[in-house]
Amino acid sequence: MHTARTPISRPLTRRSALVGSAGLMGLGLAACSDNASTGGADTGETITLGYVPSWTDGLSTAYLLDNRLQAMGYNVEHQEISEPAALYAALAKGDIDVYPSAWPEVTHKEYMEKYGEDIDDLATYYGSAVLTIAVPDYTDITSIADLKGNADMFGGKIIGIEPGAGLTGVTQDSMMPTYELEGEYELVTSSTTAMLSELKKATEAETDIVVTLWRPFWANSAFPVRDLEDPEGAMGDKEGLHFLARTGFGDDFADAAEFIGGIKLDDKQYNSLEDLVVNEFGDGKEAEAIDKWLEENPDVLPEVEEG
Repeated sequence: MHTARTPISRPLTRRSALVGSAGLMGLGLAACSDNASTGGADTGETITLGYVPSWTDGLSTAYLLDNRLQAMGYNVEHQEISEPAALYAALAKGDIDVYPSAWPEVTHKEYMEKYGEDIDDLATYYGSAVLTIAVPDYTDITSIADLKGNADMFGGKIIGIEPGAGLTGVTQDSMMPTYELEGEYELVTSSTTAMLSELKKATEAETDIVVTLWRPFWANSAFPVRDLEDPEGAMGDKEGLHFLARTGFGDDFADAAEFIGGIKLDDKQYNSLEDLVVNEFGDGKEAEAIDKWLEENPDVLPEVEEG
């Protein structure tokens, strides 16, 4: 069990970085202090949120929690982490307090099996997440099964995201062998940003491309794409998006844990949150995006006792 710790007093750091698997506690924690500010009534208690910044579900919910936790009087620190394995390890070791949008049921099941004894599940805030394989809506293919024998349409490539992502593992280890695509297609991995760049170029030129995607994700409405049917169920079942915390978080921050555990978002609420954070306001203006979302959704979140 993770023993209770005394939170340290430090400024909110919006863009810290935890990269790969080298550094502090073997996880590479490198903090920086740009855009630093402090929470509401400074209690000297800090809650650290960790997430993969290119996965915009975690980015969006992190800033939502940031706003409300500051209103409760906490200082909030952000740690950006490049790979999910390092993220789960950091959570289990107590290097971060909360992972604000985890996929522990299917996509990240292997990480929960490895680290779950030292992780507390605070709540499922969204219940219909799904992994997908997608093509532009003008591409003459409707099913993953149709990819077989048509590699020339896509240059023999499926454009993926981070190598360590659960989506990458499902695509490589389940979808491709199930539909007999190994040897015909190469799964190209790099980053979510790189995948979206390739998708943008292809759809602007109206050329064919096949990518790994997921729902909920703003890119599904920003680009003219459609999910391919998955008759074999190789991409897995729908799952929930969870707020995960280090063991003992609820003992150390009972009011914060209770608040976080009461958050529930439906498709409309979630999609508007992510669209505001990622598209309408963008990088560096996340706090403004959250302010607008709260104005437009005044009764969605549980009440907080402001510090």
